[in-house]
Amino acid sequence: MQFEGDIRIPSGCAISGMFSRSGKKMNGEAIIRSISTMHDRSNGLGGGFAAYGIYPHNKELYAFHVFYDSVRAKEECEKEIMANFDVTVAEKIPTRKMPEITDEPAIWRYFGLPFEKLLKDTQLDEREFVARCIVKINTQIKGAYVFSSGKNMGVFKAVGFPEDVGRYYRLDNYEGYCWTAHGRYPTNTPGWWGGAHPFAMLDYSIVHNGEISSYDANRRFIEMYGYKCTLLTDTEVITYIIDYLNRKQHLTLHEVADVIAAPFWDEIDRMPQAEKEKFTYLRNVFSSLLITGPFSILLGFSGGMMALNDRLKLRSMVAAEKDDMTYVASEECAIKTMEPNPDKIWAPKGGEPVIVTLNEGVDA
Repeated sequence: MQFEGDIRIPSGCAISGMFSRSGKKMNGEAIIRSISTMHDRSNGLGGGFAAYGIYPHNKELYAFHVFYDSVRAKEECEKEIMANFDVTVAEKIPTRKMPEITDEPAIWRYFGLPFEKLLKDTQLDEREFVARCIVKINTQIKGAYVFSSGKNMGVFKAVGFPEDVGRYYRLDNYEGYCWTAHGRYPTNTPGWWGGAHPFAMLDYSIVHNGEISSYDANRRFIEMYGYKCTLLTDTEVITYIIDYLNRKQHLTLHEVADVIAAPFWDEIDRMPQAEKEKFTYLRNVFSSLLITGPFSILLGFSGGMMALNDRLKLRSMVAAEKDDMTYVASEECAIKTMEPNPDKIWAPKGGEPVIVTLNEGVDA
């Protein structure tokens, strides 16, 4: 008999997410229980969570979560951060000692805003300035890695099983209106703390089950626009693609889904003329951002969550609703731990996004 570790199982990985449209805050215990039901999909090489609405007292500030491998890396990175941002809080991220979590880097977080003078001098908007600073740190400072950089949100990840990672970071002490989780990493590369899911850029975070075959084409295109794929993993490039299409190109999330999980050409040919023109345009202009191969992803962003399967639905994904709550997971059992009696439960079709956002007027 062969076991995980003896053979490669690319269909592994577990994802789970929960979202409150009313902005109701939930601590991390429910999402930890949910991802733990899919323990056998994981392999102990990676687990992680993203949470939104968790920093209400610093909600207008960027929250940078950083791994450090050395004192020198911390000194260099802090020098870069302090030169570009007015930092009001710098502290270690609270953790609890667990025998299952080993080889810990130093883990710090910083809350701050870019200096106004630098924004004027560079003529960049705030989010683009932050994104460029993060890319610079992650590509030029050896031993430092900024793994979370949004406002009022945070990524928490490590090498380990996800339920252990969640308790290591004391996620039961945080409350957010949106949580996503991931178990298992990697498919093709060695497990390390920075390479676990979620991957994030600004407030966008991605957890991903699958293995895309278009990585090289996607990477070559996205790196022409200032991104650097340093981690050699497909999930990183998905995160940058969504940031590029939604933030820089101003495509709606439905249009983003139409690019990365585009219909086949024969389907487009059968569409009404207006739709045919739209999908033809998107496929031609963003042809290198079509993601091929099996995937199911959960995107978290400020004020919302999106779930998406590849167009052939080669990876499992189930969604459910109960009152103001939306749940998504690789398996139904993971949803039932969060909500035993959903009003509605379904398997989204391939290429059709499930997008939920906060109710109008909700300030989370």
